[in-house]
Amino acid sequence: MQLEFVPVEDFYFELTLAVKTLEEIATPGLAEKTGEILKARFGPSSTVAAASQNSYNYVFRVTDMDNAPFKRLTVSIADWQGSLRLGTDYGWTLNEEHKAVRSDKFSDRTAFADQLKPHLRDWLGIEI
Repeated sequence: MQLEFVPVEDFYFELTLAVKTLEEIATPGLAEKTGEILKARFGPSSTVAAASQNSYNYVFRVTDMDNAPFKRLTVSIADWQGSLRLGTDYGWTLNEEHKAVRSDKFSDRTAFADQLKPHLRDWLGIEI
């Protein structure tokens, strides 16, 4: 799996209403440690924190996986109320009204999570 960081300057162009929570991991200290690692590697997060419950949201393009009918695949890593929140648009697409609807790949979201978590473990050196 290849992840390409999306800096805040480019986030608008990656913004999609189809990014939905994939999984929340409540391991004590994991969200804080992950945020420190991401900040050290990539600098400021992709978005400014939207609420007091979170302090970062790093967004990545996945460059080597198919997310048809969507033309791209996005993964977000954020903290939310002390938990690590993984989000993605995998299994979602936007309809004509730009509302998120499930795609044919929706039932594969768990399998996608099972690929993403070990990749993040190896890539970031975190225990998920």
